Amino acid sequence: MEIKTKITLSNYRSESDSIGSKNIPQSAYYGVQSQRAAENFHITGLSLHPEIINSLAYIKKACAFTNCEAGLLGKKKTVAIIQACDEILNGKLHEYFIVDPIQGGAGTSINMNANEVIANRAIEILGGNKGDYTLVNPNDDVNCGQSTNDVIPTAGKITTLRLLEKVHKQLLRLYQAFLIKGEEFNEVIKMGRTQLQDAVPIRLGQEFNAYAVVVKRDLERIYKVMDEMRSVNLGGTAIGTGLNADTQYLQRIVPNLAKISGVKLTQGEDLIDATQNLDSFAVVSGVIKTCAVSLSKISNDLRLMSSGPRTGFGEINLPAKQNGSSIMPGKVNPVIPEVMNQVAFNIIGNDVTITMAVEAGQLELNAFEPVIFYNLFQSIDTLSYAVKTFVDNCVIGITANEEHCRHLVNNSVGIITAICPHVGYKKASELAKEAITTGQSVRELVLNEGLLGEEDLDKILDPIHMTVPGISEKKLLHIS
Repeated sequence: MEIKTKITLSNYRSESDSIGSKNIPQSAYYGVQSQRAAENFHITGLSLHPEIINSLAYIKKACAFTNCEAGLLGKKKTVAIIQACDEILNGKLHEYFIVDPIQGGAGTSINMNANEVIANRAIEILGGNKGDYTLVNPNDDVNCGQSTNDVIPTAGKITTLRLLEKVHKQLLRLYQAFLIKGEEFNEVIKMGRTQLQDAVPIRLGQEFNAYAVVVKRDLERIYKVMDEMRSVNLGGTAIGTGLNADTQYLQRIVPNLAKISGVKLTQGEDLIDATQNLDSFAVVSGVIKTCAVSLSKISNDLRLMSSGPRTGFGEINLPAKQNGSSIMPGKVNPVIPEVMNQVAFNIIGNDVTITMAVEAGQLELNAFEPVIFYNLFQSIDTLSYAVKTFVDNCVIGITANEEHCRHLVNNSVGIITAICPHVGYKKASELAKEAITTGQSVRELVLNEGLLGEEDLDKILDPIHMTVPGISEKKLLHIS
């Protein structure tokens, strides 16, 4: 027998706003404005990022403390609000943040969701019943001295800083992993390629060291761009003029928030500018996109160098992580570099969305922070996760097929470039053409024609001499 729960009005409380009344589940910590937003904006079907929920809790906690300092909020209310915020920071009540990440209204729904959850929990702490806003009011108390327009950008910046710290940590691991591989493969000579054609020899270790260098640049860019996120407009209220914000509150709120959150923050030099313009988020997105592009290029290289195993380059081996086909036995695909590629494609698309949303601001406010945050947080998160699996499941397990690499070099026409200074460009071109036509090696042709002695040729074609900048073969051989 199916048992159905009987739902009665006693399971609900009635709440009203300027639009009208709604029944809210009695157990819910959110209120009428959160409920309306949840009904209006079922867009992604996803929840708010937990870090922005925590960022909002830090902001509301700092605001309550500062309003109490300024004599605008009673001590009992302050203590209750702070306790509610601390519970959120400890992972509680997150399920009552019910609004969709993408929404109209410049984030008002996100802000009110936080105000209502904190107010209702504070009411309980004071011994009241949820919805009794005479004890703690979401707008007058929790949101005192604030506006969505300074709370939400500030929460977005704190969240972005937290996420950037995580991706910076993973990129540092990748940088170190590439350096280790660079040292491990330092003596592995292989054929360099330009435009997918044989070029001149290079050491595999040099390629991996180069990967480390580009990751180092990304690390430096991310560290630098974090400063873009430290300047916040909290205290500016609706349009940056600070209307309804007490003078003492305005002066103290950002230092208090920095102390409470443990995040280094400064108040914007011009709060009107800081409220109108979201260009700093476009800068961060651009840096994340640049990093993703670099890592996607590296992933392309690894897929090419590991291609085969019999009919491709076959210069390196990637760790085998899973079966590559439901029909071809034994096939193993480069799934980790492939996922890095796909994450990069997504980040590039997110950057376009963020760019358009930042551009779309009008006059005193940009209404499109929700979609900016949704895409930016996703970009940073997915980059962090992708880099982690790239390190753990790919880079650290790469091995080199040293003998095969050397064989490709010895049989390549590309080494003619090293011989060119000793026989001239015209003769070198003739030798290259003959090698391609006949299938003979360049070495054989040079020796057969008596152009260079075997000892001199060994020196010229020495792998180290061919791959270290600044060594002159003429000086080495004393050839005039």
